[in-house]
Amino acid sequence: MKILFIVLFLAGQQLFAIISIVPVKIGENPGISTKMQAGLDTKRGYTDRDFYKASVRITYDENYNYVLWGEISGVYGKSNGQETTNKSFAHLRFIHALTKKNIRDEYFIQAQENKFKAIKTRRLVGGGLRFTLFETFKGAKGYLGVGGFYEYLSYTNPVLDPNENNIRINTYFSYKATFNKDSHLAYTMYYQPRINNFRDQLILNKFELQLQVYPKLYLKFSVYYNLDSSPPSSIYKNYGFRQTTTFVYDF
Repeated sequence: MKILFIVLFLAGQQLFAIISIVPVKIGENPGISTKMQAGLDTKRGYTDRDFYKASVRITYDENYNYVLWGEISGVYGKSNGQETTNKSFAHLRFIHALTKKNIRDEYFIQAQENKFKAIKTRRLVGGGLRFTLFETFKGAKGYLGVGGFYEYLSYTNPVLDPNENNIRINTYFSYKATFNKDSHLAYTMYYQPRINNFRDQLILNKFELQLQVYPKLYLKFSVYYNLDSSPPSSIYKNYGFRQTTTFVYDF
């Protein structure tokens, strides 16, 4: 079994939900593989603070017809003895080959909990089609996804923000370029408007650069920039930015 252990040395306090944004391809890594991430942030002195982060993804690649992967993540933190962060994330995805090369159907379920943010609970169930736009011999790959999902939202203050049940269109573009064998550049953009009100839309941008610095040792930079046209009432900005820097050891 192939295991990746990732140690965070610089990260925002948001939940790092997805270990990698690189598109999963059927037959790329047959069998069972596991990726693990863990992090610890401790401060002492004027402020006593402890943050713990962990993620694990397990993938089963059948090699010919489908890939199934699931991931769970969590962040827990205390400041001066008081709980200040408590987040969890889970995602399960099934990707199936509709045609031999270019068309895949995919289905997913997702759950997010955040005890201390405006959106307390978010649950998704959805699916769609993924089309291969290009795949070059030099390692560049491009994909286009079209589908939809059901979204349930529960807020910490239901008086200001009543619970929501939405249906959203889900379209995305995903790109990966491999260079120097094990180094890669990846970018994914999601556009998710509500089906009965296109003014209510989510735009999610994710960028990832992974560089090999030594045999089996990698340095990964990730940037996230998200737009929400209809944020909760208690949030005054409609965008979020996050950057993480990560060491990856492959053993």
